[in-house]
Amino acid sequence: MKDLRALIFDVDGTLAETEEIHRQAFNQTFLNKGLSWKWSEEKYKELLKISGGLERLSAYKLEVEQKNSSISSELLSEIHETKTKKFAELVKKKKNLLRPGIKALIEAAKAKGILVAAATATSMPNLEVLCQSSWGLPAREVFYTTATGNEVIKKKPAPDIFLLALERLRISASSALALEDSRNGLLSAKSAGLTTIVCPSKYTLFENFNEADFICKSYVKNQLPNFLTNKIFSNRNS
Repeated sequence: MKDLRALIFDVDGTLAETEEIHRQAFNQTFLNKGLSWKWSEEKYKELLKISGGLERLSAYKLEVEQKNSSISSELLSEIHETKTKKFAELVKKKKNLLRPGIKALIEAAKAKGILVAAATATSMPNLEVLCQSSWGLPAREVFYTTATGNEVIKKKPAPDIFLLALERLRISASSALALEDSRNGLLSAKSAGLTTIVCPSKYTLFENFNEADFICKSYVKNQLPNFLTNKIFSNRNS
């Protein structure tokens, strides 16, 4: 890319390995609400094909209770709200959740005048708690702009979240790079016209990333594509 003006990061799985914390938060909430539901790692991996926590809950309800459910949509919303609070509690107890290389990459990009954004199906409260835990800063001081799941009608793999991020960045897709860890995220970014780097996470290692422009094992400098390290970590602007 000759005109790289922005990096747009997914959050869960990309910035940090938070999906396991989400799973634990869901299971603790189910227990507290007196539900017999319990999501194993394998089950959660399957459910992650659905973007959005509330959407996962709704899909699971239909799956296990075959539409004959005593669990109302209001209760599902309450479960999701409680789970979000539980997630925040768990994240606050953790240290150094960011994936290796992420912090250095973001800092180097900012130093080069490259805009940094987040485009995520997760909610703003989840992003805020991760930023506070990992940077000690609110999301608005970590990212130039954000686009979260509650701000769009269609979540990933639809392009809406990335299109909203591009609109707020005031740049075209040809000038931005999307960083993702999941197939849904990859398809969303490609549908928005973005060049993509996929760095699989614990829960997405075996997904299909054939459409990705670049695939890397981590965000550590020497494992990133050469064009990106040359642009961001070089001693001169280009």
